[in-house]
Amino acid sequence: MEVMFPPSFTLSSNSAPNWFLHFPVTDSSSNNFTFRTSPRVPLRSAYRERSFVPPVHVQDESVERMITEPITNDHVLSRHSAVFKQNRLPPLVSALKASAELNTASFHFPGHNRGHAAPDSLIQLIGIRPYLHDLPELPELDNLFCPEGPILEAQTEASKLFGSSETWFLVGGTTCGIQAAILATCSPGDFLILPRNCHLSVISAMVLSGAVPKYIIPDYKNDWEIAGGVTPLQVLKVIQELEREGKKPAAVFITSPTYHGICCSLSEISELCHSHKIPLIVDEAHGAHLGFHSELPNSALQQGADLTVQSTHKVLCSLTQSSMLHMSGSIVDKEKISRCLQTLQTTSPSYLLLASLDAARAQLSESLASVFNQAIKLANETKCLLKHIPGISVLENSSFPTFPGIDPLRLTVGFWELGLSGYEADEILYRDFRIVCELVGSKSITYAVNLGTCRDHVQRLILGIKHLAATYAHIHQPEETVVTGHAPFDDIVMRLIPRDAFFASKRKVSIKDCVGEISGDLVCPYPPGIPVLIPGEVITESAVDYLIRVRSNGGVISGASDPSLSSITVCNV
Repeated sequence: MEVMFPPSFTLSSNSAPNWFLHFPVTDSSSNNFTFRTSPRVPLRSAYRERSFVPPVHVQDESVERMITEPITNDHVLSRHSAVFKQNRLPPLVSALKASAELNTASFHFPGHNRGHAAPDSLIQLIGIRPYLHDLPELPELDNLFCPEGPILEAQTEASKLFGSSETWFLVGGTTCGIQAAILATCSPGDFLILPRNCHLSVISAMVLSGAVPKYIIPDYKNDWEIAGGVTPLQVLKVIQELEREGKKPAAVFITSPTYHGICCSLSEISELCHSHKIPLIVDEAHGAHLGFHSELPNSALQQGADLTVQSTHKVLCSLTQSSMLHMSGSIVDKEKISRCLQTLQTTSPSYLLLASLDAARAQLSESLASVFNQAIKLANETKCLLKHIPGISVLENSSFPTFPGIDPLRLTVGFWELGLSGYEADEILYRDFRIVCELVGSKSITYAVNLGTCRDHVQRLILGIKHLAATYAHIHQPEETVVTGHAPFDDIVMRLIPRDAFFASKRKVSIKDCVGEISGDLVCPYPPGIPVLIPGEVITESAVDYLIRVRSNGGVISGASDPSLSSITVCNV
């Protein structure tokens, strides 16, 4: 008997080893496991230019069953559980359903005309029903930019649940909400206080607004190569620095939680900002679920933020690309937010995305007391088991003691004691166990536990990491870690603001000659999308070394005009 992976697991690559592991199977007359190799099979990632690890020989039939068995209803939360019960349809979902069921002669866009001309290939994948509900801004469905009906009702219900004074639905992701928040608070030449490890959407917002950045260098753990948040004292120092120069920031921007789940002391920061009459904007893309369970940190709104942008599709259950922007208090002009969103969002919003926001809100509100119980229990159990695996490190609150907590639904696991980078460990775990993570770093992998996480997949994760540890503890000797405490961007010098650098004339220079030049590129390892080079900053040797090392370890570099990093675009200044 030979076990083969389904064809869907075969992904293209120009670089792959000549072997591919088949999981062990047993002969009925023997207790011996057998392994068989197959012809050259491509690996998953686009960055496979080297073959650095042999296959892990997994001698466990349960792994074979985990990967080859089809997913059944037992593998996910029961659709009959309290999480999915609906006493009545949410307002926007109800309006979309009613509109799709009307017997109409349709002479409007989109061109598939309620599924009549839907492409067969995609119908085979997702069925016809999404097309039936892919409708434009019909009168009965309301207008996103001037809501008076079901969109207004859905946003009002979301506002009540999340505790905001106003909530806007977003179909351009949290990127769109961050850009709108900064445009609404910062005019050209205004100062924006923000962490240097902000998401790249903040840089694009400064290009659009003309805001002048005043960066705070976040806490940085070299052994993990992870940046944390910013402290209230850091914010106060920058405010006072500007005041000594006779200037006042237009806004303070904070990322909390970070991609790794590290949370800032937002209550203290908001109190500080408000004492100086400065609005606080929080990128809470990874924290839409916060505040809804006793073991979860409080949300940004609960801690006094004025504007909060959340990716409702990350831990909560709306469709990808759908987010929410929440406002609290009156320090920010509500009408200006609306105008900025109208400038940035499409005039043809997807009602499937909008309805998914309404549905995710209803799903959460109907089971507030228990909706996260299972996910948090699984996450805590998993973390406890991981901590007992030799050679494996787990990110905990003690790693960043100056911050109030870490989201328990984020599990960040380090592999450096096995002599493996995060990229290497991820390749092995995907190849041999089909484990798909959320974020890969130079030294760690981050796994996101959510409402759909099932025990079978947690068991596979534990089994995979145990086999990884058992195998590579005998192969690799861990490298000695040199702890410097320096981030790759902590020696920045800004010569141009991002907007001026964006519009400046540029040229390409060799990577070996770019140090000291002014960056014209926005370059970052992705994910998480945190820039190492920002347009307008002087390129440093440490930043270049970091990017080269990330790429050589298997990371993907986003934003460079030359993806190979043989050259960098610089400003002609």
